[in-house]
Amino acid sequence: MKELIKRSITGLIYIFLIVASTLLGKEALHTVFLFFGMICLYEVQKLLKYRSILSYIIFLALILINLTTTLLQEYFIFLIPIFIIVSVVLIRNLFSYNNSLTTVNKYLVIYFYIIPAFVLLPNLPDFSNQNMVNSPPEPLILIGFFLLVWCNDSFAYVFGKNFGKNKLFERISPKKTIEGFLGGVFMCIIASFIFFKLTEVLNLFTWVGMAIFVSIFGTIGDLVQSKFKRVAQVKDSGNIIPGHGGIFDRMDSTIFSITFVYGFLIIINYVS
Repeated sequence: MKELIKRSITGLIYIFLIVASTLLGKEALHTVFLFFGMICLYEVQKLLKYRSILSYIIFLALILINLTTTLLQEYFIFLIPIFIIVSVVLIRNLFSYNNSLTTVNKYLVIYFYIIPAFVLLPNLPDFSNQNMVNSPPEPLILIGFFLLVWCNDSFAYVFGKNFGKNKLFERISPKKTIEGFLGGVFMCIIASFIFFKLTEVLNLFTWVGMAIFVSIFGTIGDLVQSKFKRVAQVKDSGNIIPGHGGIFDRMDSTIFSITFVYGFLIIINYVS
């Protein structure tokens, strides 16, 4: 019970920071993700036994560019396929029995996986109902995205714990089950429908699509992070969040799924 209370309190603080910064505006939002991203970079580099001050400098520069101009948003449409290819490489690595990562893989993880995620996240509110560039930011889009991530993670755990019998990827994550995964997908779709009805931001097809992407790729992101920790032979990526571990532990689903959700929203905006 004591551990549950601790996890609940720290989880609420984390959620409060996300929601509050989203509602306060662009500067607060970028500041929070800069803070989370810097810590996550440290944790991931520690897991990969890779040290680079350059990664922090590049990340800071990208956040500042993203905050002051729309330059990155204009080029993201060309970069998203590259980020997705790197994600596919990480998925392929799940099936490898090699418990080491080459230097090239470490570069890919840092510069084309971790950093892009924290640069993309603050831009989600810019996907408004008509046009990403000309319409005012809509903070509910980012809040809805995090709600879907939370819903998928929570109900996958509940369904897995109560109904799970068939292992999803036992070698990487022994506790994950197919029943838990399907339960997470189902409840995530239900949550997307409810959020659409309450807010009427975007359209129902977009929210359901986001829910499916979050459920599938969020689960894969959790497995990717588990593989990193197995290679590093550690239980958690860090200890900054009591009861949860590190920022990477808390945001693994978010980091992996954001690239696919962002690409999906770009396509939806282009088509519409």
